[in-house]
Amino acid sequence: MTKNNYINRELSWIDFNHRVLEQALNPRTPLLEQAKFSAIFSNNLDEFFMVRVASLKTQIEAGINKRSQDNKTPKEQLKSIRDKLKPILKKQENHFLKILSPKLKKENIFIVTYKELNEKQRLWINNYFQSAIFPILTPLAFDPAHPFPFVSNLSLNIAVIISDPDSKKKQFARVKVPQKTISRFIEVPNDLITNHPEILFLAVPIEEVIANNLKALFPGMEIEKYSFFRVTRDADLELRDLEADDLMLAIEEGLQKRRIGGEIVRLEVSKDIHSDILNVLLQGMSLEENDLYRNEAILGLDELICLKNVDAPLLKYEYETGQTHTSLKKSQLNLLEDSSQGTEEFENIFSIIKKRDLLLHHPFDLFKTSVEEFINQAAEDPLVMAIKITLYRVSKDSPVINALIRAAENGKQVMALVELKARFDEDNNIQWAKQLETAGVHVVYGIIGLKTHTKIALIIRKEKSRLRSYFHIGTGNYNSNTSKNYTDLGLLSSQQELGEDLVELFNFLTGFSKQKRFRKLLVAPMSLRNGLVDMIQREIQNCKDGKEGKICAKMNSLVDPEIINLLYKASQAGVQIKLIVRGMCCLYPKKKNLSENITVISIIGRYLEHSRIFWFFNNNHAQIYIGSSDWMRRNLDRRVEAVTPIESPELKREIEKILGIYLNDNSNAWEMNNAGEFQKRDLKEKKICAQSKLMQDKKKENFVIF
Repeated sequence: MTKNNYINRELSWIDFNHRVLEQALNPRTPLLEQAKFSAIFSNNLDEFFMVRVASLKTQIEAGINKRSQDNKTPKEQLKSIRDKLKPILKKQENHFLKILSPKLKKENIFIVTYKELNEKQRLWINNYFQSAIFPILTPLAFDPAHPFPFVSNLSLNIAVIISDPDSKKKQFARVKVPQKTISRFIEVPNDLITNHPEILFLAVPIEEVIANNLKALFPGMEIEKYSFFRVTRDADLELRDLEADDLMLAIEEGLQKRRIGGEIVRLEVSKDIHSDILNVLLQGMSLEENDLYRNEAILGLDELICLKNVDAPLLKYEYETGQTHTSLKKSQLNLLEDSSQGTEEFENIFSIIKKRDLLLHHPFDLFKTSVEEFINQAAEDPLVMAIKITLYRVSKDSPVINALIRAAENGKQVMALVELKARFDEDNNIQWAKQLETAGVHVVYGIIGLKTHTKIALIIRKEKSRLRSYFHIGTGNYNSNTSKNYTDLGLLSSQQELGEDLVELFNFLTGFSKQKRFRKLLVAPMSLRNGLVDMIQREIQNCKDGKEGKICAKMNSLVDPEIINLLYKASQAGVQIKLIVRGMCCLYPKKKNLSENITVISIIGRYLEHSRIFWFFNNNHAQIYIGSSDWMRRNLDRRVEAVTPIESPELKREIEKILGIYLNDNSNAWEMNNAGEFQKRDLKEKKICAQSKLMQDKKKENFVIF
């Protein structure tokens, strides 16, 4: 594969995040959802700088000049990133200043400056500053006697130049804005907006409140100038391959360093920053002009996410909830608690799964009444002997964790693999690991040198003197919160061979096995890559033999060079390839003599597309897999991933229907052209929104809502 046939992964990621921003810019998106998507764009970008940009800067500082797959040096990539980002950031700022804020004001939602408040409101704000903010502020001076103050990662700050009215001597100071303990937007009480009772929300950014009360921090001094600034630092944890006993301690120490942060990779400032202040910041933090991003809008637009709490349902997506899977309607434990239903209505979930495999599609199928119910019943069922599960990202208040603790208290053998290296969830996972261990759960941290990303839960149940395995294999985390906002697939089954595979996979994860092959599962890093390669090559061979060759795959990212090169060969052999890639896609579709038979779409909508589906025509005997893996080097070679075959003809048809709905989307779909650029699909006479259709189809099936 030549360098010209591979799209730079960093630039592809920026394209993805641009599509997220376009959801905010879309006038059809409700106003408060526009604020949410703009916040998500900013939050994504923060992580991109903390990890990807930081990595490129580290390479440059270390003198590493390794070229990317598309033949760019680290310096060239940084320049390309900056050039690509600047017009996109301008779009976001213009949207916030000229569209979102004015329209929110028309809907009686105000984020205002201090100067826009009336006299009574300013008095209240000043009193609030004195009682709730002033005591926790610590202004830090910078002069020959004081080193430049350390500025922590993602902190919002005020740079101040003060002068002594007697000596006229000027001095620089920095005030850190408190962010964890106080809301970013200080809401004015309702009784102070009595002249406008229709106002839903009136708030002032906290930095505005502090900036207009700086005299209290520097009594007797003159405030000459002030500006807001925000710093992003390298926040990637570098961990050596440590023994499991040392891993938690190493990560805890690493998290302490992350909170402080590594080298600065970005400085954001207000566009009107005074040159004197800017020069002090650049020199004090040893930064260059290329590290600087000037903002017209308020800094830290990720905090617009707080507007989701404003009570204005007409400015949000219409409320939707998933349904209980039709086969699980009678398997809910609450039927036993509701005497009006009668216990004869209840059928435990294991007896249902024993009869047939079930395919779950969240959030359209409720996570609460399927996966959570599965684990809850396992915790209480006297016939359940053991529960084993992998935990990658878990919600703060997790029903799954609570069920595992109850299971241990009920005397069952419970093993949880908690992935401590789940980026930006390390702290949360450490706390859960400690809590689980205290409750008697056997907690392990996986294989040295590999991140465990697979989503599997195994229940061992004793039935008539024999042990039977029941299990869930999914594409998404055991996270009750994200299950409402991410689309994910899961298989509930008791197939014997898959159960045996999972028993052996858990033995591998706990370090008691060197399993290389499995009966049905494809597992990374052992067999997944080779399995995918074999299935693609089989489609190529079928085309060469005069048969049809087809591939359809849905994933988050397509980056792996070997897989991309093989897809190009498949296209040249005549294989028809349809790809649904939410995020990074480093493959060029529709390119003459290279990929004419490949189409790529990306769906960005109300829900985050997170499911992975791999469909191969196989001479009209379709092979279908779902699982946790994207087509990236890290997933195929450096993580433990598991994808499972879907073998039931009924479930195969269900997945093919899902793929068809996504491929026909003309509302949230973006299509990639042969130059590697995504363009929004034109709305035709009949609007087709895949996510809405999937939700409506579930409702038509008259599922029970809990």
